[in-house]
Amino acid sequence: MSARIAVLAASDSFSEVWCQLAKFAGATVEVAQAVGEIRALQGASGVLVSAGGVEDKAVGLLQELRAARAPEAVVVGVETNYRVVAGILQGGASNYFALPHDLGLCRSWFVDRVERFVDHQMAKNFAADERQRFDFSKIVGNSPCLQSTLRRTARIIPRSNATVLITGETGTGKELIARAIHYNSSRAASPFVEINCTTLPEHLLEAELFGYEPGAFTDARTAKPGLFEVADGGTLFLDEIGDLSGQLQAKLLRVIEEKRVRRLGSIREVELDLRVVAATHVDLPEATRNGRFRKDLFYRLSVVPVQLPPLRERGNDIFTLAEHFLDRFADEYAVHRPAITADIRRALRTHSWPGNVRELRNAIERAVLLGDGNLFVEDLFPDELASPPPAGPIPFPASMQVMQRAAASAMVDHCGGNKSEAAKVLRISRKHLYSLLNMAEVQRD
Repeated sequence: MSARIAVLAASDSFSEVWCQLAKFAGATVEVAQAVGEIRALQGASGVLVSAGGVEDKAVGLLQELRAARAPEAVVVGVETNYRVVAGILQGGASNYFALPHDLGLCRSWFVDRVERFVDHQMAKNFAADERQRFDFSKIVGNSPCLQSTLRRTARIIPRSNATVLITGETGTGKELIARAIHYNSSRAASPFVEINCTTLPEHLLEAELFGYEPGAFTDARTAKPGLFEVADGGTLFLDEIGDLSGQLQAKLLRVIEEKRVRRLGSIREVELDLRVVAATHVDLPEATRNGRFRKDLFYRLSVVPVQLPPLRERGNDIFTLAEHFLDRFADEYAVHRPAITADIRRALRTHSWPGNVRELRNAIERAVLLGDGNLFVEDLFPDELASPPPAGPIPFPASMQVMQRAAASAMVDHCGGNKSEAAKVLRISRKHLYSLLNMAEVQRD
């Protein structure tokens, strides 16, 4: 398949030129006398209006092409009067070439159309590969909570303009879901652009997101499009959005609402066509209540909320994932594939997995590398074996209430005083933890 250039011939001028230029660029050319005669007009790599000697007809033909939703068209004529040329450009032409003077520019346009076609085909092939890689059916796990999340996510894929908010603890697979949304949607052949909002200082993050013009700040020597513009047509993935400053939250809300972005130092706004997918491990409802996150931005982002369950709530998915990673890393490192013994199953089941799937993947990779064909608990969890037990003995004999309170207190100490983390490890709610600690006053925490 090659690039196809559609030529709408309003006159016979230069009719022999189009085939020569197409051959030079490596394209095919289709010549028609009317818009309706052009085959698959919307799929053409480029549209050229040949109006040599009848330039006054060009604007009318451009209107017909626009009504037929054709790609942007260039006009080729012989007239060099600037008023005529200006009228054609105002009428919707993306460029105007006056032959024979602009023959080189016209040749370059043909070459550019072919290069864009090749780039588009490569993007489509890449998107097809990524669609297979990120197919929902290939996401490992059969637990009801995960499958419910995947079914909900799959329903929003056809709504390619809907904003999506993915929440979940660190390591639960938020980026994986974001990519699956993109590569299974109609935007798959367009860019998937991601940025972690915690990796840059505020002023650099602002420039990275919105772009800038020369002179916008001290080091801005050339113009640079922001990631919103780079992602146009595709998906912009904003990871860890819960850590954005209040000023950037306000600017982000405006861009998402209006679908327009203005570079730093510019007075011109650029129209956008993209999907925004945001992700965070932060409890955004709680952050809105204490004023750290804007309520209006939270409501705008959470048009379609997707909550990823932590690994500790996914039951036997732990073993399914472990088997998956064993196959993967044994093949990658060309070592004997070890089996999961009863001791390993017990260790996998009882571990709290604060790092979730990412932690499990790293643990299995480490154990495969160090185990010489076997799996050992000390290779899976070396830090736990090296860490001292929580300070303070659990009283025994004692009532169940006393032992539970002592265990809860010891876990809070073990987690450095972080009660939310202690509650996660114990697999209880914060409210339940507070009741165990007899800390009614902690509601202000």
